[in-house]
Amino acid sequence: MTETQPSGSDLLSGAVAGIVTWIVGYVATYLLVAPNVRESGLARIIDVLDGEPATHELVGWVFYNAHMVDTVFREIPLIGSRTMTYIGGESGFTTLLYLVPVALLFAAGLALARYRAVESPTAGAIIGSMVVPGYLLGTVAGVFLFEVTIGSATGGPDLVTAVVLGGLIYPLVCAGGGGAVGGLLERRTRSQ
Repeated sequence: MTETQPSGSDLLSGAVAGIVTWIVGYVATYLLVAPNVRESGLARIIDVLDGEPATHELVGWVFYNAHMVDTVFREIPLIGSRTMTYIGGESGFTTLLYLVPVALLFAAGLALARYRAVESPTAGAIIGSMVVPGYLLGTVAGVFLFEVTIGSATGGPDLVTAVVLGGLIYPLVCAGGGGAVGGLLERRTRSQ
């Protein structure tokens, strides 16, 4: 591999790492918040109105909130449209959930750089950023998977913010940063 030209296998391994990282992030969030989500007032209302539990969708909302993506509600009777986040605040989940995508993406970028044995922070950042296509794919798919519709009312992650922040900026910065650190560590290891 050259310093600036990733190979086809780099793109493939990065895309796979991006998808896996997205799935692991959702599963980690699910394990942390699902018991509380399942018992929440909103989950009970959706269950009564829709006839099906919406735990996995509501956990998805929290997962997107961890990427700074708001949950958008549209056409709610008597309320209209509004946005919310379920992390932080008086009744929200712990702000430590913001670390889930950051830590996992950083680890993915670091692992890719170490696996490919890149020898500079620049090459590591490039290899780390190869997670973007896979993570973006998971992010876009999740927006539609986690949408809840009851009558004309809908709730789910904001598509534009999800694509820009969750699908592009987070993996580019966090996995790219992890890759840069991986390249720096590889350089130090080889110089010893």
